[in-house]
Amino acid sequence: MSVLKCPVCSLDLIKNEKCLKCNNNHSFDIAKEGYVNLLSAHKSGDNVGDNKEMARFRRDFLNKGYYSTLANAVGDCLEKYTKESDIVLDICCGEGYYTEQLTKKYNREYYGFDISKNMVRLAAKRKCNADFFVANISSIPVKSDSVDFAFHLFAPFHCEEFSRVLSRDGVIVTAIPGKEHLYELKEVLYDKPYFNDEKPPQAGKLERVEKLRAKTKIDLTSNEDIMSLFRMTPYFYHTPSEGINRLEECKNLTTTIDFVLLVYKRQFFE
Repeated sequence: MSVLKCPVCSLDLIKNEKCLKCNNNHSFDIAKEGYVNLLSAHKSGDNVGDNKEMARFRRDFLNKGYYSTLANAVGDCLEKYTKESDIVLDICCGEGYYTEQLTKKYNREYYGFDISKNMVRLAAKRKCNADFFVANISSIPVKSDSVDFAFHLFAPFHCEEFSRVLSRDGVIVTAIPGKEHLYELKEVLYDKPYFNDEKPPQAGKLERVEKLRAKTKIDLTSNEDIMSLFRMTPYFYHTPSEGINRLEECKNLTTTIDFVLLVYKRQFFE
């Protein structure tokens, strides 16, 4: 695993048959599914990050291709900004759907991580051409200047760490909700639905070089899929019970998915 470093001492990690180990003998077991837990002091348990049920909801929904528009948009960026065998990092990878889609089309060296062991376990079970690990976004156990292309979809933005891991010519693609993203879903949930503000993250030393939009409509034909989508969103945590009750009665829903992709490069001051 050429870009990983020890989360304890920052030395290179060397892969053995059953573990990753640095020259200071800090050792990290490789789970039977193929992932490794690199969260400092192994603090990640089943209750850190998304639980098993939430992980399965997300996996099952994405596996049906509802967000393929976003996966294709990230793939277009990957094709534009990288070459064969470049190193790709999926930041907050979830259950691995997007990385798996990329591995099917582009020959690169793929890594992905999430703080949720439940998510990473499902990602590793995909058995795609990628190495997955458990880690914290604020202290990524990846060598400085090593990542050619990173992508980061709907998760906290940690500009210092992102800038550190990117190579000189590397880029990071982040996705934020577009103005109309899931507007029709919000029409069911709320008496006064609202548009998103499309506010970009604070990027620090990262320079934005491109802004793209990926937008379409999806048709959800079962309440199971509707509720799975709802559970993937922040609305799940702050929607009044009346709105949830209305959504639980929905059998069909056509809603807009609207993604804004922002491409950043690292700035150098010499």
